Amino acid sequence: MKKRVFITGISGFAGSHLAQHLLSQNIYEVSGTFLSESSLENLREIEDKLNLEKVDLTNRKRIEVLIGSKKPQLVFHLAALASPAYSFEYPAETITNNIAIQINILEAIRKANLKSCRILIVSSADVYGAVTKKDLPIDEETPFRPTNPYAVSKITQDFLGLQYFFSYNLSIVRVRSFNHIGPRQSADFVVSSFAKKIAEIEKGKKEPVLAVGNLEAKRDLTDVRDIVKAYSLIAKKGKIGDAYNLGSGVSYKIADILEWLLSFSKKKIKVVSDPSLFRPVDTPELLCDNRKIRKAIDWKPTISIAETLKDTLDYWRNIV
Repeated sequence: MKKRVFITGISGFAGSHLAQHLLSQNIYEVSGTFLSESSLENLREIEDKLNLEKVDLTNRKRIEVLIGSKKPQLVFHLAALASPAYSFEYPAETITNNIAIQINILEAIRKANLKSCRILIVSSADVYGAVTKKDLPIDEETPFRPTNPYAVSKITQDFLGLQYFFSYNLSIVRVRSFNHIGPRQSADFVVSSFAKKIAEIEKGKKEPVLAVGNLEAKRDLTDVRDIVKAYSLIAKKGKIGDAYNLGSGVSYKIADILEWLLSFSKKKIKVVSDPSLFRPVDTPELLCDNRKIRKAIDWKPTISIAETLKDTLDYWRNIV
């Protein structure tokens, strides 16, 4: 009998890769929710092997019925408005959406009395926010200093997971993911945005000029395909009630990432600074202390940053 898995946001960037990874193990029956038909493009190769439900997760009653009927044994809660940049423009929408949908999921699991169901709550390294040099690398005890509304929503999601563990003894594990990149990521995020623009320039759809924001920031970057392997392991093996940082343990300057991507193109591209692309606040560096999660699941990234960047650029070359 295959184990019943339920993924919110299954057609998203990480959700689609997670579904693909779980199916490859041939021990899971995978269901999940999506919001827009266009996002199903991420699942075309595996769509016929999934049980998909088009659901607005803010609809409490619909979620209760769905969870009650599916009775999942393993839940990955990935759905969220996930762009820090978007959250500056729409703070109320970001915070209310991300909090409400998680409450609906957890309440549905609680009301269905699924005590043995393991639940992975995906938080974010953005919760740590304005870290200083002395905080690096960032471990799970680093104070939260959020610098954008998205981060505030993820702190709340993180702590809601903790609260439902304490209050209702739900089998919840929390993971604070550092930046993950790769094919299928939205162009709202910096690496994917660079790759899409380079691909458009190569096809003559844009002038050979690339507008950029802050290139001095350093970020801990991991391939999404490595990230979802960690998700599947920590959801099963993590200590319930605990939180785990998830990242490569290596930070890269965004300027170097851009230079790397440009080196894969034969086009001569001019880089220009655009003040409108700078955030109101931007943390200089995020670097993960991943010792806790590596000890728990014996995990480490296997895909090189060069391979990830090349695959991301090739992804955009195929669709622009």
